[in-house]
Amino acid sequence: MADVDFRPWRSGDDLELLQVFGDPRSPQAHQDRTMLRADSDAPFSRALVATVEDVAVGAGVVFASSLHPQRLWLYVEVAPDNRRQGIGRALVGQLRALIPAGQPTALKARYTVTVGDPAEAAAGFCAALGLRGIQVSRDVVLEPGALAEPDFESNPRVIEDLSTGSVELTTLVMDFYNATHDWDPARMTVGSAQRMLLDENTGAQGALVLRERPKAEGGRILAFAVSYVPARAEAPTDVLVGHNPAFSDDEVAEAVRDMVAMLIHQYPIKLEVDSSMFVLSSLVDALVGLEQATVISTTQILASDA
Repeated sequence: MADVDFRPWRSGDDLELLQVFGDPRSPQAHQDRTMLRADSDAPFSRALVATVEDVAVGAGVVFASSLHPQRLWLYVEVAPDNRRQGIGRALVGQLRALIPAGQPTALKARYTVTVGDPAEAAAGFCAALGLRGIQVSRDVVLEPGALAEPDFESNPRVIEDLSTGSVELTTLVMDFYNATHDWDPARMTVGSAQRMLLDENTGAQGALVLRERPKAEGGRILAFAVSYVPARAEAPTDVLVGHNPAFSDDEVAEAVRDMVAMLIHQYPIKLEVDSSMFVLSSLVDALVGLEQATVISTTQILASDA
């Protein structure tokens, strides 16, 4: 390895490293780069820049998430011309040394595989660090008409519009998120659910719920869908689909299927589907097998304590 120095992150490093790294290869990489920032104690964050002869060649960060407190996030990136020289592993060692007592010592990281980019370097780097998979998340586009329209006339279930500011919806989204994150224990609250997934600043623009029977008769929500403004006008609408974890997977499977069927009656949609979302993931697997759904990216999430 060349003589490498390490220094704290400083203002202007984002622009300098953009010249070194090039454009991010996926929306996930773009998001992760924003975590490279000045040190903080609340929330905890430490970032370092690796330099060779005062030229930045890499950077890394460890930071805490109040939503998922069991592990620290790790993100490291090294310039293409400087990879396979031990710089990334040295960055991780330096970052580990900066973690104070009281913070988690387990690390988690992620990388995204997209069409044309198998992310072999990231996979190899994570393996060399001893990180092992704890979750797989897919971005999937579902095609119009892939599922037959549901029949609500022969059963008591009802579809209903609901405000994204509804306490009932917010509580359900919180419960669903916490229930599907046993692999990375979550502490989502009603407040954080509203702020992170339902507030107007998230792009949330509407919600549908499917009840077991009318609300006036005490009907509980079986499944929900929240739509978001797409990143581009011509892109499929992003939708969060979930279900009530108070019911078993078997009890909500048909409701989730019917919700998705309504959403794609005329237009395509894009879903983010974690493997832990068993009901939705199984439905997506079936549609992919029938070539009625397309996986556009796959994000591997790994941890040091897996």
